[in-house]
Amino acid sequence: MTTVIPSFAHTGLAPALLTALTAQGITEPFPIQSATLPDSLAGRDVLGRGRTGSGKTLAFGLPLLSRTAGRKARPGRPLALVLVPTRELAQQVTTALAPYARAVGLRCATVVGGLSLQRQADALRAGTEVVVATPGRLHDLINRGDARLDQVEITVLDEADQMADMGFLPQVTKLLEQVAPQGQRMLFSATLDGGVDRLVRRFLSNPVTHSVDPGTATVTAMTHHVLHVDAADKPDALTRIAAREGRTILFMGTKHRADRLARQLLSKGVRAAALHGGKSQPQRTRILEQFRNGQVTALVATDVAARGIHVDGLDMVVNVDPPTEAKDYLHRGGRTARAGESGSVVTLVLPEQRRDVSRLMATAGIRPESVQVRPGDGALARVTGAREPSGVPVTIVAPPAPASRVRTSGGSAADGGARPAHRASGRSRRPRRPRTV
Repeated sequence: MTTVIPSFAHTGLAPALLTALTAQGITEPFPIQSATLPDSLAGRDVLGRGRTGSGKTLAFGLPLLSRTAGRKARPGRPLALVLVPTRELAQQVTTALAPYARAVGLRCATVVGGLSLQRQADALRAGTEVVVATPGRLHDLINRGDARLDQVEITVLDEADQMADMGFLPQVTKLLEQVAPQGQRMLFSATLDGGVDRLVRRFLSNPVTHSVDPGTATVTAMTHHVLHVDAADKPDALTRIAAREGRTILFMGTKHRADRLARQLLSKGVRAAALHGGKSQPQRTRILEQFRNGQVTALVATDVAARGIHVDGLDMVVNVDPPTEAKDYLHRGGRTARAGESGSVVTLVLPEQRRDVSRLMATAGIRPESVQVRPGDGALARVTGAREPSGVPVTIVAPPAPASRVRTSGGSAADGGARPAHRASGRSRRPRRPRTV
């Protein structure tokens, strides 16, 4: 039986990290951190399972930094590697770890697509101890001779199930074959299905498994609602929901529908913007910053935003187009009720979608509150805070691209590197085409 620590002071973390945690206002670990830190700090391989938003970044980030502190990397030879499925998650992880890396004198680089490949190569050649990367772009840089992984002694796979779903397992496997063979491996994932399980069996040595938030259901701070709406009423009801106070993410099935809805909302007076894989990385970064600072209040997104986005105070996610899989529902919903906050997930359901959504909820282990709604009625306002939009068209002015707080660079197709292979999760369903991230 492994030890569960009550506070960071009992972990054995580097003193500089404890000071940095206090400076960030963090004093008590979340359950997954409390459970995994003793083993990860001891250098054991760790398999952590917890819902999105449960605190996994510091669960792997703190031991990675603590165990790497005091060492310096040679040019192009990083000492620690974090693999993630999307650009947004890579940047979020680097931002979350940056103050702690500075505290122990470690250099971080983010390797993602959509930005300068040469700047990425220059950052690696200048020497960086910690690399946070999407698989394809890192693979490209290795093929160019800009990086080698033979000095990587700590490797983390974050959101491993998403990498499996997006077809990255062949690239992930090739990368794991190149890191130091006796190094530490940590794998964190919300679910552990076929493709992820194969990675665990091949690359983790006698891992200690920790699972928090058992089952697939989310925490009680998250409420779930199904709003049955007629097709003729849906556009008006959706506009009223988007006009509510506070930040809201509205998930759509395609980037074209997301763009169209964003334009419609802007014409009705709602400060909206679309986020999807058709946007360049600088555009996506600016849109997310506008959403975080409140200039945009309704983010209309495809599933590219279902992972890797953390926005404080985001209390509602709306499934305008219901997802087709329970896993996607849970990851969309995971954008709210993060790290102990509360939030609601609302799914708009047309009459012909009722049966499919009912099956989806059962598979996800969710028992939503269901209600029939129409625009302007009390039930819609009670559940969502819907209100009449101003009706005065608004324009969202794109600000200058924010200065990066860490070295970043990136690249080409998919996550910015070689195009991933088709789905490799071990399930029998027809493979998906690789998603653009």
